[in-house]
Formats: sequence, structure tokens, C-alpha cells
Amino acid sequence: MHNWWVLDAWNAGPIFLVAWVFWVIFSIVLHELGHGWAAIRQGDTTPIETGHMTWNPLVHMGPMSLVMFAMVGIAWGQMPVSPSRFRGRYGDAYVSFAGPAMNLLLFVLCFVGGVLHIRLAPPAAEGFIFNLWVFLKMGAMLNLALMLLNLLPVPPLDGSRILGDFWPRYHELIQSERGQMFSFIAFVVVFMYAGGRIFGAAATFTSYAMELAARLIGAP
Repeated sequence: MHNWWVLDAWNAGPIFLVAWVFWVIFSIVLHELGHGWAAIRQGDTTPIETGHMTWNPLVHMGPMSLVMFAMVGIAWGQMPVSPSRFRGRYGDAYVSFAGPAMNLLLFVLCFVGGVLHIRLAPPAAEGFIFNLWVFLKMGAMLNLALMLLNLLPVPPLDGSRILGDFWPRYHELIQSERGQMFSFIAFVVVFMYAGGRIFGAAATFTSYAMELAARLIGAP
């Protein structure tokens, strides 16, 4: 039997637990705010009317998500929008992509920070300098994984709304009774199997890419 994820993270080092908790919550909040800002630009004020344009994670995540996060270290968020109010032809795709785009932005910022850290930090750094490296690397890995995961075209992930906006037949399919059952099964498969692979691939890519980029700019 596996230990509680909190204990595993703590045993690896307190910074691993702190970084994971911070980046999961902060990334979800910014992801949902990205949807909200994009919806407002499209003429939909639903995020404002429902009180979701806030930095409060309790508003975005809700009780069930927070309970799941405490249990297994995974969570989700929600931003209420009204696609019928969007003024653009592909407004739904625009608003849906804004969330993963925020994760991409966080990945880039953490990635650049991690590369500079490798370049400037002394070898075998400890204490705060090492903790900063773990913090930046965790932020880059997690946000890359969240971006890739959310772009999968499986409801309720953002990728399904993006694809459905460009391909109406797909939207009709996932809205049908049979399509909803298929979507549920597909999401369970993604959650149980593909999710772990995506996080693993993101961690491997982040590590190698940071090291390579640091060498290219002349890390010690």
C-alpha cells in the first residue's frame, strides 16, 4: 500500500510538498482566470456576475476538488461562462484555449527561471538555492503537464470544446447520449492511465530541456 502522497512528498523534502501544493493551486486559479478574462473580452460578463473573477482558490476549486486534492494531490477548477454571449465566431475555442495558454505562460516563466538558475547557481548548491531550483522545476513540469492534459479532446477538458468549435460534428457527437457515455469512458481512461504518462513525460522533458538550454548558454 502506498503512503499518503503528502507523506511521500514530505519525506522527499519539505520543498517538494510546498512546491506541489503552491503550483497546483496557483496554476488552477490562473488557468480559470484565463478563461474568465478571455470570456469577458468576448463580451460575456458571466465570470464577473458569478463572482469568479477572484484570486480566491476556494471559489475556483470548490469543496469536492479540495477534498480530492487533500486525498490524492490532484484537483480541478471551474469558470462559469455563457458561450451564447460570445461575440466571435470561434469564441468558445478562444475562451477554452485561454486556460491552457496560461499554463503555457507559467511553464515558460518557470523554465527560463530554471535555466538561469542552472547557469548562475554554484555547483552542488544547498539550502535556499536548491529549494528555489526545485520550486522552479516543479512549476515548469506541472504547468507543461496541465497544458497538455487540458488540450486532450476529451470532455470536460478544454481540448474537447476547442475541437468542437472548429468541428461541429464532433460537438454534436459528444453532446449526444451515446457520445456522453463515450466521453465518460474516455475521461476515466485518461485520468487513470494517460494522466500519469503525461506527467512523467513532462517531468522528463523539463529536466532534459533545462539542462540542454543551460549548456547552450554556457552553464558552468
